[in-house]
Amino acid sequence: RLSCKVKALSIRAEDDKAVIDNEKCISCGACVVSCPFGAITDRSLVLDIIDMLKQSEENTKYRVYAVIAPAIVGQCRFGRIEQVVTAIKKLGFHQVVEAALGADITLYTEAREFQHKVNHSSNQTITQSSNPVMTTSCCPAFVRFVETNFPEFKDAISTSPSPMITTARLIKHSDPTAKIVFIGPCAAKKFEYTLEKTQGMIDSVMSFEELQAFLDARGIDTTQCEDTFLDNASFYGRIFAKSGGIAQGVAHVAEKLGLEGVKPVVMNGIEQCRQHLALLRAKKETANFLEGIACDGGCVGGPLSITRSPKNVFDVDKYGESATEQD
Repeated sequence: RLSCKVKALSIRAEDDKAVIDNEKCISCGACVVSCPFGAITDRSLVLDIIDMLKQSEENTKYRVYAVIAPAIVGQCRFGRIEQVVTAIKKLGFHQVVEAALGADITLYTEAREFQHKVNHSSNQTITQSSNPVMTTSCCPAFVRFVETNFPEFKDAISTSPSPMITTARLIKHSDPTAKIVFIGPCAAKKFEYTLEKTQGMIDSVMSFEELQAFLDARGIDTTQCEDTFLDNASFYGRIFAKSGGIAQGVAHVAEKLGLEGVKPVVMNGIEQCRQHLALLRAKKETANFLEGIACDGGCVGGPLSITRSPKNVFDVDKYGESATEQD
């Protein structure tokens, strides 16, 4: 119960059984990681994905794309990212695309949205509106947390889709019949992709753990695969995977756009999110751009990862630095 920061997990008195309150649950997956008995698991969609690949008839009836989260570089069993791309294609995927590409777009859409809020508030006479505040929308668990615990700030959440959805939109714009599978460390993505607002852009979600099991079942050793070059995103899009990456990127984009007055704060994990939103509620928050991530450390600390360690942040930074575009 202590692992659940939103108090959605409790013990039922009459039969001493654990129950999850779905009204409070934000699908962060902390309970999945913390349960010592492995009694709580995420719903696996691997069989559906295998069926999707089979029915594509080797990508001739339709093409199946894999959108990979940048946090994948910290998963040591996978080998180099260039080998990971090759291994995923060996599973039957037509193409592998970085979710960091959508993150690059998100940086600009969030910066412009904030700029619009500033411009709009400058024309208002109401004092409360003269200090616009915006939160990120990339983490579905954080968005759910705001909606259920601080509903008065729902309008402050950026309207920008998450990088996963933005990347999928790009793919389906160029290939309308495409099927898209997101591969990442996030339990909440299995909740997000079903939401009506995502407009069916993502067809299924696979965790890093499930990807490794899929590769093992097919006898594919990633570390022995040849390299396939991957170059969809910039430095800033790739570092979305770590806590503080979004704020760092938005500050950079704001400078490029000539947007002044952006004061970001990094909320690392649900407890920090709660603290800053409480300050905002009490009108004591000094920041006006709030980066909210449910997992400690960012997506690199996702519950469906194979490894979670401080080294993962170093790996993400290194991955960002290897991008052709540093801007």
